[in-house]
Amino acid sequence: MEHLLILFFATFSAAFMATVPPGLLNMNAAKISVEKGKTNGIIFSLGVSTMIIIQAYIAVMISKFLFNNPEVIDMLLKIALLVFAFFAIYFFVKAKSKKIERTKIVKVSKKNSFFKGILLAALNLLTIPYYSGLNAMWNASGWIKFQFRDIATFILAAGCGTFTVLYLYTVYFNKLETKTNRFSKNSNYILSVLMLLLLVITLIRIFYT
Repeated sequence: MEHLLILFFATFSAAFMATVPPGLLNMNAAKISVEKGKTNGIIFSLGVSTMIIIQAYIAVMISKFLFNNPEVIDMLLKIALLVFAFFAIYFFVKAKSKKIERTKIVKVSKKNSFFKGILLAALNLLTIPYYSGLNAMWNASGWIKFQFRDIATFILAAGCGTFTVLYLYTVYFNKLETKTNRFSKNSNYILSVLMLLLLVITLIRIFYT
């Protein structure tokens, strides 16, 4: 039982720290909270966390394969490169075409927010290599074995760590009532710049690692 607690908090901390820097998922959680309300931001965060749990499970199942076949990681990074380039252009065009208007709370389907979270999380192709590497590290440390309770603890901690950060982003930006108009106006520019940064980081990982 002790190693499960260590495994949970270690994985939770790793997921938390990986999600803290502003990125596609947490910035969208904040953006949805500002434009569509706190509840939709939380529903979006639940969608993201659900997909993270699925990705973490896949990562556990293929971690050995990934490390024995590094060309698979290279392929995933190249696909991620195209995804980041697409979203950098997408958010920039969206920001340029967006009219300046007062931010308001609108009624939208909570189901749509949930599935949007799942979709955006699924497009983050670096998640599986990240959790595969994390799984390998924990396995080398003796914190995890390929048993059901260990795997369940690992993927649950990954989902909880991610959701905690997204929830904080949702609540934090939702409380900035005097700045919501400015944030709503510039959020797509911010997301476009972040996609460019991820594009550069991915290029560095492909050609210099």
